[in-house]
Amino acid sequence: MTIERRGLLLMGLLAPFAAASQTAPEETWDQKWARMLREDWPGLGRYADANKALLASGQKIDIVFMGDSITDLWPQKRPGFFTPGRVGRGIGGETTPQMVLRMMADVVHLKPRLVHIMAGTNDIAGNTGKISFEQTQDNFRMMVTLAKANGIKVLLASTPPANGYPWRPGLETVAPIRAINAWLKPYAKEVGATYVDYWPVLADAAGGMKPGMAMDGVHPTEAGYDAMATVIEPILKANKA
Repeated sequence: MTIERRGLLLMGLLAPFAAASQTAPEETWDQKWARMLREDWPGLGRYADANKALLASGQKIDIVFMGDSITDLWPQKRPGFFTPGRVGRGIGGETTPQMVLRMMADVVHLKPRLVHIMAGTNDIAGNTGKISFEQTQDNFRMMVTLAKANGIKVLLASTPPANGYPWRPGLETVAPIRAINAWLKPYAKEVGATYVDYWPVLADAAGGMKPGMAMDGVHPTEAGYDAMATVIEPILKANKA
C-alpha cells in the first residue's frame, strides 16, 4: 500500500471521530418543540423513565400535577413544594389534546388520589394548531372522565392570567382566558371536581399578572408560585386521606 493510500485510509477512519468531536449547536426551544412534535407528539417519552422508577419504588402518590410549562417550572422554582407524594408532570408548550394522550401514562398508571389539571394557555396560543373553544372544553372533559373512571379526584385549576404571550405577539389573550375560566368553574361543580382559582392572587384588574408574579407576563416567578401555594395548600389539606 502506498503512502498516499495509507494516508487516505487513515483520514477515512478518523473522519467519524473528527465529526463527533465537533460540538453540535444547541437546539433552540422552537427547534426542540418541532422535533418533539415530529418524534413524540404527546410527549410520552418525557416522563417514561421517571414513571417506571416511581412505580418500582412503591411510593404512594398523593397528587399528580398535570399541565404545561407553568406546571413544568413549578418543581424547578419551588422544589420544596413537591414533598413526597406530590408529582409534577408538566411539559412546556403542551396543549390540552396532548395532555389527554398523556393522562394514562403520566396520571392514571401512577394511581394518585388526586390530579391537579391546569391548562388552556397553549390552546389559545395555537401551539399545536388551531383549536376551538369547544374542542378545548372537550379535552378538559376527557381528562376529567379518565381520572374519575379510575377513582382519581380532580382539582381543576384556573388558566393563569396573561395579557399577552411573548411567543405570539399581538394575540388577544385576556378574553379567551377569562372565557375558559368562566366555563371551568361551573363545570367543576357539575362533575364534582374542585375548582382551584389562582386569579385572586395572580391577576391584576386588567387580566394580566400582578407585578412580581411572572417573569415574562406568563410564567410565575418564585413569588408567583408562593402565591399559588397559598391557594392550593388549604385545598390539599382539606383533601387529605
